[in-house]
Amino acid sequence: MTEILSDQAVAFVTELNRRFRPRRDDLLRARAARRAEIAAGGSFGFRPETADIRAAEWSAPPAPADLRNRRVEITGPTERKMTINALNSGAKVWLADLEDANTPHWSNVVDGQQNLYDAIRRTVTLETPQKTYELNGGPYPAIVMRPRGWHLDERHLPVDGEPAVGALVDFGLYFFHNAQELLDRGSGPYFYLPKMESHREAALWNDVFTYAQEALGIPVGTIRATVLIETIPAAFEMDEILYALRPHISGLNAGRWDYLFSIIKYFRDNPSMVLPDRASVTMTAPFMRAYTELLVSTCHRRGAFAMGGMAAFIPSRRDPAVNEVALAKVREDKEREAGDGFDGSWVAHPDLVPVCLEIFDRVLGDRPNQLDRLRPEVTVTAEQLLDVGATPEVTEAGLRSNVSVALQYLEAWLRGNGAVAINNLMEDAATAEISRSQVWQWIHNGVRLPDGTEITAGLVGRIEDEELARIRAAIGDDAWAAGRFDDARKLFERVALADDFADFLTTAAYDSID
Repeated sequence: MTEILSDQAVAFVTELNRRFRPRRDDLLRARAARRAEIAAGGSFGFRPETADIRAAEWSAPPAPADLRNRRVEITGPTERKMTINALNSGAKVWLADLEDANTPHWSNVVDGQQNLYDAIRRTVTLETPQKTYELNGGPYPAIVMRPRGWHLDERHLPVDGEPAVGALVDFGLYFFHNAQELLDRGSGPYFYLPKMESHREAALWNDVFTYAQEALGIPVGTIRATVLIETIPAAFEMDEILYALRPHISGLNAGRWDYLFSIIKYFRDNPSMVLPDRASVTMTAPFMRAYTELLVSTCHRRGAFAMGGMAAFIPSRRDPAVNEVALAKVREDKEREAGDGFDGSWVAHPDLVPVCLEIFDRVLGDRPNQLDRLRPEVTVTAEQLLDVGATPEVTEAGLRSNVSVALQYLEAWLRGNGAVAINNLMEDAATAEISRSQVWQWIHNGVRLPDGTEITAGLVGRIEDEELARIRAAIGDDAWAAGRFDDARKLFERVALADDFADFLTTAAYDSID
């Protein structure tokens, strides 16, 4: 910890915050103002004031060598075992996640930085009573680190009496310790940028990058960033976000789970925008097709990579039938993405790396990507991006699943685990956000189940009782006593049943952890 939190590293993070925290604060206020406009009847559309950016001919910079082939990327938290498994996975990229798959317990924040430090220097090992984990000799994936979103603070490194910006802590520590080392090893400092809502937020990152490179004597333009398009406002500013980060941009990613959460959040007051059971909203829904088609065509027009979404399935060691059905869905999803022109896609488990690799190999052949597939036939309107109608109904099974998944995830989150396998799916903060925000949306819009039963806080409370009893019976009294299920229930009710809508469950939960 002393090495990671050296005086020089902390001074660098402090300076980042002094320079850029005021702009971050202004941008968060702008988010709130825009959401208020939507609640008052405003609408989303492509910004007329940036039409010239969309119309002009310009392009992203060429990718560095180790980011040209991104056909399969593995995601996961930066805990030590995952770090080793990800590097040994055979993926082309590891998304080293300090965001949704990680909880901001201070020990996780610092240990994650240490694990990345060791991973870059190929010194990372782990001894457990059962097994010794070590690197297999490579070749290893390029590391692309994901810091926290702009909305999250970090109270453990206060600056001038105020919490630091979590994103600047994560970025600053990683860049300070590793940028030159990565260059010396033939790679570079690469980042995934989450949860942005406008090109102005991208411009802030661009200025952070420029300052950081100049301050440490790293050539400007060395950093490469891939932006997750995972909010509905950002879907209308894809060109502008690429343009704002133009010296440093690598591509965009279709962050499907947070994107659904964002739609629920922004239109939570509108009964005509209610989404049905989470499991029934697939990537073939018209509004999701519009989103991914626009992303591929926008990226490739600019010479930027279009990255597909997460395959969250966790293979079962005991049930081949479960695997057969789930793997068929994974294959269908990845075949659709490869066929649509995506340059690669995400998986959450090492066993899915060869599945994704095989599918993209079949489409790409010897080519590292398909940037040459421009998709000029794609035309997407604002109405298509917002067409969430004609979706299936809300069922009791869907409601019960949302309650159960949210409770189990939040309990694990409070104990420090941000990536949790539940029902053979990898759940993280994004999927938990969908679960809890759907419950809130259904209650506040008077949604009824197929038998006419209205979804109310009382009904949800009864389901909580039943699901918690089922969980307790499954895990046993000892594990129950060692857990934080009572705290998880209180947190769930705060973010799913309260009259006001919490913008992020992680913000609401932050005060409950060390």
